[in-house]
Amino acid sequence: MKIGFISLGCPKNLVDSEVMLGLARQAGHTLTTDASDADVLVVNTCAFIDSAKRESIDAILEMAAVKRAGRTRLVVTGCLAERYRDRLQREIPEIDVLLGTNEVPEIVRAIEGTGDGDGRSGQGNGSAEVPRRVPVKLFRRDHGGAVTLPTAGIVEKPLPTYIYDAKTPRLLTTPKHYAYMKIAEGCDYKCAFCIIPKLRGAYRSRPIDSLVEEARNLVQQGVREIILISQDTTFYGVDRGERGALARLLRRLNAVDGVEWIRLLYLYPTTVDDGVLGAMAECERVCKYVDLPLQHASAAVLNRMKRPGTGTSYRRLLDRIRTRVPGVTLRTTFIVGFPGETDGDFAELRAFARDVRFDHLGVFTYSHEEGTSAHALADDVPARVKAARRRALMKSQRTLVARLNRERIGTRVRLVVDGKAAEHELVLKGRMQGQAPEIDSVVYLSDCDPTALAPGSFLVAEIVGARDYDLVARPVDSCP
Repeated sequence: MKIGFISLGCPKNLVDSEVMLGLARQAGHTLTTDASDADVLVVNTCAFIDSAKRESIDAILEMAAVKRAGRTRLVVTGCLAERYRDRLQREIPEIDVLLGTNEVPEIVRAIEGTGDGDGRSGQGNGSAEVPRRVPVKLFRRDHGGAVTLPTAGIVEKPLPTYIYDAKTPRLLTTPKHYAYMKIAEGCDYKCAFCIIPKLRGAYRSRPIDSLVEEARNLVQQGVREIILISQDTTFYGVDRGERGALARLLRRLNAVDGVEWIRLLYLYPTTVDDGVLGAMAECERVCKYVDLPLQHASAAVLNRMKRPGTGTSYRRLLDRIRTRVPGVTLRTTFIVGFPGETDGDFAELRAFARDVRFDHLGVFTYSHEEGTSAHALADDVPARVKAARRRALMKSQRTLVARLNRERIGTRVRLVVDGKAAEHELVLKGRMQGQAPEIDSVVYLSDCDPTALAPGSFLVAEIVGARDYDLVARPVDSCP
């Protein structure tokens, strides 16, 4: 059968999509990009914050309309299905099967209509017997047909335990030269704003040998940059009682022939230890890139968020990182508008960001999510104030980045080519070691033959200019 697949959300969700596609291909099914030509439509959803839920619902409704126009089956998977399974089935009857985050291996039966959940609630792995407490309504449709999500409790059920391994088939959907590798699943933290532990279960690390095997498999497929991901990448191995496991993993991956860059995303401030920093500094293939979502700098806000540390302790940590890993690139994300955030709290955050000088910064406005402990707090920062604080923080960051980029002009850097720039067919788009795909700025390559540098090519280039967050460079020399 022909499968049309939509994957939403973060890279961790994307890996789940790639595993489902791999299982479908192994079973003899093919992939199509034309929804109207598909025998089965699959939407892998995200439910982290309100905007992600709305995007997922819009995608489901769009595919439901395609189904009504033909004879297509509709399968909904992922975090939204995990969180609102029964209500989705009731409110969108076009859905044939729902699979939660624990039911990834059930995708083939869901596609073929042979699973226990076919036409009902996708209750694979025996979960049909689990009692559920379901609020009356999840969705409301207004007179224009739009869907909203009223506040509702989370479905109570056992936490997911599934995680794939190196033997699991996987069909990559990223550009051929880079891939994400999920080193663990789930989360043991209790951050007040986050629903992920309830959707993904407790933290569970994969064995090092399995990850090294998967890395070798990825290299055989042409991958040259491997991006390690999990809910907290620096917690890797702690659940298995393995101290220093992440540093050992980095050193093992550094020895895999064919890998050029190994990148870490989603680190946590209390688990960034000297062993990891030492491996990052010493292993030539490990990118000197630290993605450390701090969320805030005010001690009062961090305490209400149930996050560790203070602005002062974070400054010490970042100083230690820069000392241990010279030339490191620092990325973080902040949440503004958390319940109780005062003008003074925000001023402290803004000063912190100004003083630390992050290379990359993302800012989210707080989303009041049911099922989180923060939902019991009053969402007392007005939406307009949240938006204004986000704009102010990003304005400060734009000014900082402009200064940092001017300082880079005239320097030489090693780049990977990602492909042609959308803006101009004669310009290539690439990245430095300090730029992760999709989330960071890019480097535009001009004064070169775009046909001579295929995606995945590495080269040395000179920075000759800057465009807002992005840089402009010209090739100096190619390298293997």
